[in-house]
Amino acid sequence: MSASRLHFAFLNIGHFLDHFFMLVFATVAALTLTREWGLSYAELIPYATPGFIAFGVFALPAGWLADKWSRRGMMAAFFIGIGACSILTALAETPLQIGLALFAMGVFAAIYHPVGIPLVIEGRDNTGLPIAINGVYGNLGVASAALITGFMIDSAGWRSAFVWPGLVSIALGFAYLWLIGWAPDPAKKQTPKKAVAGPSSYQGVSLIRIFAIILFTTALGGIVFQSTTFALPKIFDERLGGLALSATLVGWYAFLVFALAALGQLLVGYLLDRYSARYVFTGVAAMQATFFAIMPGLNDWAAIIVAVAFMLAVFGQIPINDVLLGRLTTSEWRSRAFACRYIVTFSALSASIPMIAWIHANWGFDRLFMLLAVAALFILLAVLLLPRKIPARTQAAAAE
Repeated sequence: MSASRLHFAFLNIGHFLDHFFMLVFATVAALTLTREWGLSYAELIPYATPGFIAFGVFALPAGWLADKWSRRGMMAAFFIGIGACSILTALAETPLQIGLALFAMGVFAAIYHPVGIPLVIEGRDNTGLPIAINGVYGNLGVASAALITGFMIDSAGWRSAFVWPGLVSIALGFAYLWLIGWAPDPAKKQTPKKAVAGPSSYQGVSLIRIFAIILFTTALGGIVFQSTTFALPKIFDERLGGLALSATLVGWYAFLVFALAALGQLLVGYLLDRYSARYVFTGVAAMQATFFAIMPGLNDWAAIIVAVAFMLAVFGQIPINDVLLGRLTTSEWRSRAFACRYIVTFSALSASIPMIAWIHANWGFDRLFMLLAVAALFILLAVLLLPRKIPARTQAAAAE
């Protein structure tokens, strides 16, 4: 395997682990801690909020360190740090302790997106498919969180769901240091100073409009993504009746939905390299709004089928904003630009946790899906304001 392919493999595994670790607690809370600690689901899940706040807030310092020091060094810190914090979470005896441990995990989880995604597109002309492939690994991390955690709960208890993945991540971190290294990125050393004049070669009012739309759709997309991925194990626990009689079965159904939906990113990535991002984004947003509106009241297989449909669209949106941002930024600024995007994303994620708890406690998940349908409609309206033609790549990207 070539060095570039080996590095791409590490980056994909890192994306898997990033989303996996951030959603282990969602399944643990829904299926075990409500009984073990005597708290309701609505009372327990807000303790995940500090971790998701850290997931967003610490993206900017992570991106700044990556641009100024080394993206590869930051990736090694990600693998080792998030693994250690996962093991620390397993030692928690109270909700406060688990909240603090999840906060520490969020600090290291914040490293991946502003560091890993720029490494994925570094030196590439067509970025849609590589970002989509990387995104599929992230989505499989989402899917596997419910599956593996459910299996661990049934076989060895909820603490094992944090310990064993943590050990694997630490081992991967040391393997990354050995095989890839932590030295400053070669691309930075080769970039002439005069080539780094600003964040993009695409100037003017259109640039401001595109960035505003990216940030707006990122915020709403973050709420949609978090609400669906975090709550789906609990939704299936309530709605699948005789189809899901154990934590493992709930995890399998969630894995099935997330794994099938991950294919949407590959399709969207393929389309982004060949067609206008505006048209692709419009179709994805319309699909979200339609199937969220259909979901209320559905149970059993009907709920699973519609969940696959809306998750195809939710996952399909992820590479679009990344591709747009990658095309509009130079390598020198890219980690900080992605950090700003993910601050917006993960701030929305953290806000979604108490929202899910409040809606579930007062009205149930049907009201949540109605709200998500409205959010998807606003995303669609914003996408219609994108310019019809967006540059395929910047001059800086061509020079990398």
